[in-house]
Amino acid sequence: MKNSLLWRLVAINIPVIGVVILVVWLAIDILAADYFSVLMDKYHVSPTESHQMFIGAIRRYLIQASLVAIALAVALSFFLTRAVLRPLQRIGEVTRRVAEGDYSARTGVNTKDQIGQLARSFDQMADSLEQIEQLRKTMIVDMAHELRTPLTNVRGYLEGLADGVIPPSKPTLDMLQKEILRLVRLVNDLQRLTKAEAAGAYLHREEVDLAGLVNQVLEIYRHDIERRKIIVETDFPDGAGRAVADRDKLLQAVSNLVQNACQYTPEGGRVRIVAAGDARGCTLTFANTGDPIDKKDLPLIFERFYRAEKSRSRDSGGAGIGLAIVKSLIEAHGGRVGAASAGGETRIWFTLPAT
Repeated sequence: MKNSLLWRLVAINIPVIGVVILVVWLAIDILAADYFSVLMDKYHVSPTESHQMFIGAIRRYLIQASLVAIALAVALSFFLTRAVLRPLQRIGEVTRRVAEGDYSARTGVNTKDQIGQLARSFDQMADSLEQIEQLRKTMIVDMAHELRTPLTNVRGYLEGLADGVIPPSKPTLDMLQKEILRLVRLVNDLQRLTKAEAAGAYLHREEVDLAGLVNQVLEIYRHDIERRKIIVETDFPDGAGRAVADRDKLLQAVSNLVQNACQYTPEGGRVRIVAAGDARGCTLTFANTGDPIDKKDLPLIFERFYRAEKSRSRDSGGAGIGLAIVKSLIEAHGGRVGAASAGGETRIWFTLPAT
């Protein structure tokens, strides 16, 4: 197909050259021949024989020049067209590799023309697909780990109870109940994530008081906050504490962020919740002191099951779904989420549009 397109593009030039040669041919036959006859009459020379010699010579030179012009045009068109098609051929090869599952393939085309722009856009798409594929694999591994640990524990104890190796005591039953509840929480988190991703089609928008919403959530976690002596500060300037959103879904997002902030704040630490707004919308920021998140992990903390192991380990963290739920719920409202971590403080925020 590549060669077929190449020769078709080259063949486009041949009719153009043929038309030019035909026009020149007719011009010589009509104009030059008439002009030659006028000269012959002016100098009283018989034009018959000289006229035929002149026309014959001109035609021979024209044919020779035309053949050379066609050969040069075909050669130049062939090489120039092939140079233009080479990047397209490379993009086609990489496209096939990506379609076969090789997301590491890149075009390597760096030209500044439209083909280069197409290649760069394709490489960006391939980067995104590779990242999504890696996250998918990580998610499967994490899900398997989250399910395997409690299931293995439950299976071991049940086998022990069935064989009479382990006596049916209250601590054993409490442990089994704990592991089963862990599985239930994971399934519930997955269910909430699925609903959050489909939230855009089921939004009941109304004016929401963000300050009241945050205070409602803080009241839920007050016991844990007081027990760990965490200092909570809120700042809701006039005009920045209201938004148009689905109250229940926004409540879930705020609850996840408050829980996340409190969970990773050390005892005696500080949590700040700050609202800001303008004509374009409002922003709610949740900041907490504690171990920072590495820069390479920040863009990924909103992905499913992703946890930066240094500060968000399995021992202290949940299943890694909470922030993914927040992202889905906020984006369903047309908003954006973001995070930053520096100076011993981690900030996570979301922005909702004005309408």
